[in-house]
Amino acid sequence: MSLHPRPVFEVPEETARVAHAAFPKGNIYLRIRDRLGAFYEDEQFTSLFSERGQPAFSPWRLALISIMQFVEDLSDRQAAEAVRGRIDLKYLLGLELEDSGFDYSVLSEFRQRLLDGGLEQELLDTMLSVLAEHDLLKKRGKQRTDSTHVVAAVRNLNRLETIGETMRATLNILATVAPEWLQKVAPLEWYDRYEARIEESRLPRKKKERTAWVNAVGNDGIYLLTNIYESESHHWLWEVPAVQILRQVWIHQFYHLNGEVKLRQAKDLPPASIRFDSPYDPEAHYGTKRQTHWTGYKVHISETCDDEQPHLITHVETTIAPRSDADMTEPIHEALAEKELLPGTHLADAGYVDAEQIVNSQTDHDLHLLGPVRPDTSWQTIENTGYAITDFVIDWESKLAVCPNGAASSAWTPKKDAWNNAVIGVKFSNRDCGPCPTRSCCTRQATAPRSLTLRPQLQHEALQKSRQQQKTQEWQKQYAKRAGIEGTISQAVRGFGLRECRYIGLAKTHLQHVLTAVAINMARLDAWLKGKKRAQTRVSRFAALRPSPA
Repeated sequence: MSLHPRPVFEVPEETARVAHAAFPKGNIYLRIRDRLGAFYEDEQFTSLFSERGQPAFSPWRLALISIMQFVEDLSDRQAAEAVRGRIDLKYLLGLELEDSGFDYSVLSEFRQRLLDGGLEQELLDTMLSVLAEHDLLKKRGKQRTDSTHVVAAVRNLNRLETIGETMRATLNILATVAPEWLQKVAPLEWYDRYEARIEESRLPRKKKERTAWVNAVGNDGIYLLTNIYESESHHWLWEVPAVQILRQVWIHQFYHLNGEVKLRQAKDLPPASIRFDSPYDPEAHYGTKRQTHWTGYKVHISETCDDEQPHLITHVETTIAPRSDADMTEPIHEALAEKELLPGTHLADAGYVDAEQIVNSQTDHDLHLLGPVRPDTSWQTIENTGYAITDFVIDWESKLAVCPNGAASSAWTPKKDAWNNAVIGVKFSNRDCGPCPTRSCCTRQATAPRSLTLRPQLQHEALQKSRQQQKTQEWQKQYAKRAGIEGTISQAVRGFGLRECRYIGLAKTHLQHVLTAVAINMARLDAWLKGKKRAQTRVSRFAALRPSPA
């Protein structure tokens, strides 16, 4: 298909007359179109289409229809039918009343074009640019961020099911691309073992029989991979994605010992960020967040939270499930900076906040990252009976620490901690610590002297300052606004299906999240245009009876 760029049409006169007669008080699509326009233009998507061929259905309309699908939770077929028959959608899209619409398959093609062209983020960023022009986004205001889990559109599998289903999935792919070759290679017992999907209820129940089954599957996989690798006529099968997934799963799950294939123990498995948990979506990984465990992805949502403006989602990031929130603080800031939407104050929970993030946010983006830092967990601080780090005087220029009794440190060693953070190891001399009358306030070890682990100067000072500030009522009052992001996540989950993947793969799941963000913004803009006030946090009837403090 080719694209012949053209300006965004005005709404046909007859369509406008009928639409306003049908909706005298307006509806979401009429209000958005009347006040903010159509957001998109064909020229934005020119690179996605060929210069030759059959003209394509207007992409700015396809973009709006894709968003409308998430506003109303419609399938492609339902969306195409709605455009054909609904006056409000014809008004939004600037179509004549008698316009016959399009075939629903165009929508999936358009989504794939967006992904292939790397323009999925354009859907949200363009909307934000238009809203900024209408002064609905405050420069350097307040924003807040949080993450939630996203469940992949695949079945949850345990280890044995994953192994068996990976072998079965590979055989089904090979039966499609090289049936004659596979028929010659596959032993007869494979047809009984892999004809039906692998389920826990079908696996042997006794431990000895299970072990024998796993060993058989492990050897089957090695036999298949060996035949592919050694084949002169079908060596190209080695490049089939399903075969590569099988090879990786076998590396993760098995090892060779004296010529035999053995199942790895659970403690010897690779990290969840590497391990495959389903052959049907290799980018979906096992994740855990507090008491929640899932296979899929994680989405990070950032939104504005200034009282005088509508609360709008400014950015979404989709990652593999095991990736920590702390790893996403800087990428989120960089993305917001690229859009010229950096906040002045960024509210986030403890997962996003550490000394390094606080310093980098200030120095790189002139941004105040506001969130609780982890407390000092040393026994001296917890029990409040000893000398904590704050009781030592740190002379950064001389690279010395001085204890409360006046003894100077004997060693100052920059190094990396267990999490690869830059730290400084500080040690005192036994000559000073041994005879010290307050030694029990420093260390409980019989012979070792006191030692400290410090962050680099800027991080250390930021960490100590944050620990003191977050104890104050003023800080608590500022940070209370962060809780509102929980309501946004609830709205996204309950109203827009955020936690359920519609598609397979990280890229398509991210496109889903971008479309969800734009749909939420559209719903919130409509509420703002109608003058609807934001709902207050719900309080139960019993909680409302709490007596006021004296």
